[in-house]
Amino acid sequence: MKRVDYRFQRTIAAPAEVRGIGFLTGQDVRLRFRPAPPCTGVVFVRTDLGPQARLPATVEQITGTNRRTTLGRPPLTIGLVEHVLATLNGLRVDNCIIELDAPEPPGLDGSARAFVTALEAVGCVVQPELRAIWTVERPVVVGTGDATLALHPGIGPGLRISYLLDYGLTSPIGRQTFTADLDPGVFASQIAPCRTFVLEAEAAMLRQQGLGRRTRVSDLLVFGPRGPIDNTLRFADEPARHKVLDILGDLSLIGHDLCGHVVAYRSGHPLNAELARTLTQRIARGLPRRRIAA
Repeated sequence: MKRVDYRFQRTIAAPAEVRGIGFLTGQDVRLRFRPAPPCTGVVFVRTDLGPQARLPATVEQITGTNRRTTLGRPPLTIGLVEHVLATLNGLRVDNCIIELDAPEPPGLDGSARAFVTALEAVGCVVQPELRAIWTVERPVVVGTGDATLALHPGIGPGLRISYLLDYGLTSPIGRQTFTADLDPGVFASQIAPCRTFVLEAEAAMLRQQGLGRRTRVSDLLVFGPRGPIDNTLRFADEPARHKVLDILGDLSLIGHDLCGHVVAYRSGHPLNAELARTLTQRIARGLPRRRIAA
């Protein structure tokens, strides 16, 4: 890994709040974004557990990647963090305190659109500290089975993400490819509105596990044999776009900007976390060592 540039850090200009029902617990959830000083990073605070229940959004805190990304260990855990983190990453908000009164953010419609709306309403401010932008000199690839996820060197500034979704010929979700060159405007209009999706059989299985008790089929994309049930797509390739949303959220746990081309094939949260860990380790090796006082 090598540093290719820097930019000034950013935080939000004022607090912003979003309320809704949690997909996992069915609880009414209040989430509040608060500005944070430079070099704070993103920190979750479980206000229902007390002001000391703080959980930094870092790779080291990942404890679960089954269908969602979970941070922390009981009693201080937060699940399904990827949509909130993708919002901050996509809008280039580097320093933020996220207060939650439940073990998950509001599920809303399964997208990040409401989080974007709340943060755009208060705006962002530039801070005096710098944030490094890193790239790779040769591809870094992780994979399992027939799924792969890679970061390739970029031919220009910025981050491009491509996702190839392919669940096979018998799946009601057709083969899709989506590519985006990331900036806040592209994120807000092309990626943030894209919703979580599941197959009808998967939705039934999740309900048997006690998840989604207050979530209706129309609250997110549930695919039956003929397509979305009681719902319509916002984009023809909305599932592939949502996968890009998840990648942005999970890779934000690195705590640095990336430059290059992320290419994903049938990957999900486990590979997102593996790539985030790999890149974090490589960036750490490239950072200058601190001098130890005698």
